[in-house]
Amino acid sequence: MSQSAERRWCFADQLGPHFLDSDDQPVLLIEARAVFGRRRFHRLKAHLVLSALRHRAAELGDQAIFLQTRTYREALDKVPGRVSVCQPTSRVADNFVRSLPSVDVLPARGFATDRETFERWTQSQRGLLLEQFYRDARRRFDLLMDGKEPTGNRWNFDAENREPPPKSGRLDVVGPWLPDEDEIDEQVRADLDKWERDGDVSFVGRDGPREFAVTRAESQSALEHFIENRLTQFGPTEDAMLAGDRWMSHSGLSAPMNLGLLDPLECAYAAEDAYRKGNAPLASVEGYVRQLIGWRDYIWHTYWHHGDEYRNRNALAAHQPLPQWFTDLDADALEARCLKDVLAQVRDHGWVHHIPRLMVLSNYALQRGWQPAAVTDWFHRSFVDGYDWVMVGNVVGMSQHADGGLIATKPYASGGAYINRMSDYCGDCRYKPTRRVGDDGCPFTGGYWTFLARNHDRLKGNHRMSQPLAGLNRLTNLDDVIAQQQELGDGPP
Repeated sequence: MSQSAERRWCFADQLGPHFLDSDDQPVLLIEARAVFGRRRFHRLKAHLVLSALRHRAAELGDQAIFLQTRTYREALDKVPGRVSVCQPTSRVADNFVRSLPSVDVLPARGFATDRETFERWTQSQRGLLLEQFYRDARRRFDLLMDGKEPTGNRWNFDAENREPPPKSGRLDVVGPWLPDEDEIDEQVRADLDKWERDGDVSFVGRDGPREFAVTRAESQSALEHFIENRLTQFGPTEDAMLAGDRWMSHSGLSAPMNLGLLDPLECAYAAEDAYRKGNAPLASVEGYVRQLIGWRDYIWHTYWHHGDEYRNRNALAAHQPLPQWFTDLDADALEARCLKDVLAQVRDHGWVHHIPRLMVLSNYALQRGWQPAAVTDWFHRSFVDGYDWVMVGNVVGMSQHADGGLIATKPYASGGAYINRMSDYCGDCRYKPTRRVGDDGCPFTGGYWTFLARNHDRLKGNHRMSQPLAGLNRLTNLDDVIAQQQELGDGPP
């Protein structure tokens, strides 16, 4: 081991080899228990993070100093000399490390586009459109390009990737890669049990078998499994939902990638290689690549670009608190089948794919006028792949339209008709997606029209909302719709 190399402090979301400058660089790993005492995180999220951190410490052996303390500062007081750290992924952690005189802060890693390149790109843009950023990234990384033109002569295959789910109720696809737990997982679970008994922490959600990779080797196995067995069918139904198939053809790689165990570019190039070899269709590969070097990077960079005040934006004046049934993940209190099933998945697994997040959970929060910062915090705490940088842009901008349109050009609000078209939830539900009022009136359908009525003046200048807002005038029972939704309030639908 090089004695001259500065010790690299790696946070628990910086666990891959690309966060080190050499294979033998000295490492510092810190398990700070106080982090889990500040918020009620999902039990499975705490397990995943601690398991990943302890597995990395075991892999590194004598190459790493691994300290288990109450706070980061207590641990740092025990480490002699200077340490370096790649820029942390949250503003709180970034401000903390920059306040420490013995810590050298390096540029961020784990993303395709660096911050300097993104800021330089913004200077040539009138608006920060994802599609333009994505195309620029494709050119820079020579991904799915044939010379100067996009492969297939199209940048975007979204139109082919919006199929409804199969009527069989399941995709004909090989199941996802799943790990085997080991003695480290067993010890993590025992420690979490003890911390809860001692009153040091309190969690939401249920415990259960670990479902996501926590080591570099596991992550590579999961990536290879997805590319070889599931990527082919990823694209067409990536926007669909099935009650009996929560994974569908999604990769399950967001959690290990957000732990820093996979680099997004390696995943993107692996997908491109599958296409070049004739093993995956272009529409599926393009859709996956767009998620990696487009949307994921875009959300990361807008987190820093828009400043810390962005998280508190509330363009639609949504101030309602989150109800307890939602914060406690009490799916059993619900009758609306889509919301009941999705919330139960969060409770039991700490994960659902992006469409249940956007069009069920977030859609309902948007319709009810729940406070955007509280919704952001809920997603951060409740999802195994949730981090501050992930959720601020996705929730404040994308799903709650609280930024007034900086990220999404219109609110992602929809009634039961969308859920009925893109899922199999509605057939066995007591509520009917075509009904706005009455005992069988769908809370999403009634909630959609109530949302439009409440925000009419705020949205009337948005040309993409002109048709939905005009529909309000054709509703003969709008007053009844609003009255029924007000009576429901924040009760479980």
